[in-house]
Amino acid sequence: MRAFPILLPLILACGWTGVARAAEAGRCWFENGAVVVPARVGDVAGDWILDPASPRTLLHETKAQMEGLPAAFTAAASLAGRRVEGVDVTVADLDSRAPGFTTPIAGVIGADVLARFVVDLDFSPCRVRLIGGRPPVLKGSRLRLTQVDGVPALEAGVADDRQAGLGLFAVDWGSKAAVRLSQARLSPSPTDPVPDAHNGAPGRLRALSLAGALYEEQTAAVGPSPAPSLAGTLGTDFWSRWRLRLDIRGGVLTLAPK
Repeated sequence: MRAFPILLPLILACGWTGVARAAEAGRCWFENGAVVVPARVGDVAGDWILDPASPRTLLHETKAQMEGLPAAFTAAASLAGRRVEGVDVTVADLDSRAPGFTTPIAGVIGADVLARFVVDLDFSPCRVRLIGGRPPVLKGSRLRLTQVDGVPALEAGVADDRQAGLGLFAVDWGSKAAVRLSQARLSPSPTDPVPDAHNGAPGRLRALSLAGALYEEQTAAVGPSPAPSLAGTLGTDFWSRWRLRLDIRGGVLTLAPK
């Protein structure tokens, strides 16, 4: 029992050291409607979009050709102070996502990597934390996630002046519009959303409802969804009003005040 006063400070010190390391933030920036991080995947270092709405990690086809890389390969990735082994990388044509960035985008780091961590994201200033163990407490609204073809999604409702729809929307950090609607699932008024796959100037949608809350006059666009069963995605115009904690494996998205 006499040893307890000596051991307790040591235990507490070790515990606080673990929390501090878990909370270390990596640099990111919010550009062209997307969250961008400096990262290295294999031998390819550059600016990568951080996007849970992409089920896989993608390397821009142009970059792969420059580096002489095959259409698919497995490599280690380094980002936000973390090293991730065994990342399956697919080469893809990302020309539709590339315009509008200050420097060329190397690729997209997707849900396959992000699911290995609890991910904390602050938009202003932009900081990302990849937490491997038990994360520190973050108070906020906890929303249940559904995984659809490897992509985290939430049930939400959308409405224009004439109709409404309910469906699953992917958590999207790579698109500007608050709501990006799948053309196959919903047909909103053509005067509201504008055709735009990712990051152009969006139109507007009368309302979005999520977890019992109503958000009126949201930016909107029309474009393909990550999976056929998704109604669309919810982009950074929506998420940037909070601090986020994304736990794909645990099936929870936490919205905390900035």
